[in-house]
Amino acid sequence: MSIEPIVQTYTFRDTILYALGLGYGADPLDTSELPFVYEGDLKCLPSYANVLCHPGFWAQKPEFGIDWVKILHAEQDFHMHGTLPPQGSIRGEYKVAGIEDKGPERGALLHQLKELYDAESNEHLATVRSTLFLRGNGGEGSFGDAMPAADKLPEREPDKVVEIPTLPRQALIYRLSGDYNPLHADPAVARKAGFEMPILHGLCTNGIATRAILKTYCGDEPANLTSMFVRFSRPVMPGETIRCEFFEEGAGSLRFRAIAKERDTVVLDRCSARYSD
Repeated sequence: MSIEPIVQTYTFRDTILYALGLGYGADPLDTSELPFVYEGDLKCLPSYANVLCHPGFWAQKPEFGIDWVKILHAEQDFHMHGTLPPQGSIRGEYKVAGIEDKGPERGALLHQLKELYDAESNEHLATVRSTLFLRGNGGEGSFGDAMPAADKLPEREPDKVVEIPTLPRQALIYRLSGDYNPLHADPAVARKAGFEMPILHGLCTNGIATRAILKTYCGDEPANLTSMFVRFSRPVMPGETIRCEFFEEGAGSLRFRAIAKERDTVVLDRCSARYSD
């Protein structure tokens, strides 16, 4: 499969809108969040790398033979090689790195890699991996390298806990950063998919966890968060509180999970991050 490189130009308005979609600015007197939502000294969150230069829903194309209706977003991770500018032009280069075939009627895992570069300087800014669970496929064969399975979290109390509330309209704000799937906006579509209401985007939950790590371990400096991996386990309903539980492993290494507090349901599991102080 070949996807032509994508160049996306974004402005300070896009960077601010992304941060607002993650709930930044809820307290207008919290000056620690102001640099993410005010152009005076604007900072760009590293998790914006997940959103930039999106290739569109190419899996819908019939030549690939993917049962796209049954696709689930399984995992996401990013490794930062530089710091995303608050505005600029970014080039995204793509490839399917591998497929892990689970067997007939058991599905397959598809690993997609995205490399992000500054379109002007050619600086390598980030490597992003998305893993899709193709529930309607399987039995067609594997290729490429299998990704290592994420380890279970430590069986002990977390070292730190951070709770971040979401707004009932959170998905309607976040979708303006580029994911217009009606599952996150239209109650009729959500009910057809088996949900009582539109659900929050998984990458919004991912971004909220990024917020928690930046605040708790990185001094709100985006350059200090160098990598982050999450496994999506359950959806979040807009308006719920996301409880992030962190397990410190020393030398700038974290394991964590995120829980929808009101339902006591794990929504991100077996997660990890690397950071510098």
